[in-house]
Amino acid sequence: MNKTSYQNLIRGIIAENPILVMMLGMCPTLGVSTSAINGVGMGLATLLVLIFSNTAISLVKNIIPPMVRIPSFIVIIATIVTVVDLLMAAYLPSLHAALGIYIPLIVVNCIILGRAEAFASKNTIFQSILDALGMGIGFTLALTVLGAVRELLGNGSVFGYLLLGEDVNPILLFIMPPGAFLALAAMIIVFNRLRTKENEQ
Repeated sequence: MNKTSYQNLIRGIIAENPILVMMLGMCPTLGVSTSAINGVGMGLATLLVLIFSNTAISLVKNIIPPMVRIPSFIVIIATIVTVVDLLMAAYLPSLHAALGIYIPLIVVNCIILGRAEAFASKNTIFQSILDALGMGIGFTLALTVLGAVRELLGNGSVFGYLLLGEDVNPILLFIMPPGAFLALAAMIIVFNRLRTKENEQ
């Protein structure tokens, strides 16, 4: 893997993390991150859509007329999201029920359309897949950590396993909507402080 490919892969994990740096996809981030498993599920669903939509758009980018570029991208993304939604409903019904409306809303997720327009429509299939992998992994990791933090503080568990003793009272605020803002703000501050220190060294 050459330097460009490597940069395209890791860009979305650290330097341009969709949640912690670019602050994209805030609706599902705040809505479904009540538990770590929800974070993993939503992240992997988004990752699959990113990979297939970037691949498809990179394949057809030269045959789509410029005037209908964005509508065409949305139709491609919506088709892929529908397939992912139906597969999750068939094979992961409990997770599908927990994520609810946020799965169909992947269609309008800024990350998906943003990468289609900014990267996949201008690059090769291989580079577009690497970009999708990096962005998807970065999104999944951030969503999972946020879900784990909220679940731990709000329920005393992570991935359903009780970590805090029964005598420890959880902070219910963190599994409620205001807790999502507080936990996400703290994560963004810590992540960007660490990133700044890393760049200074």
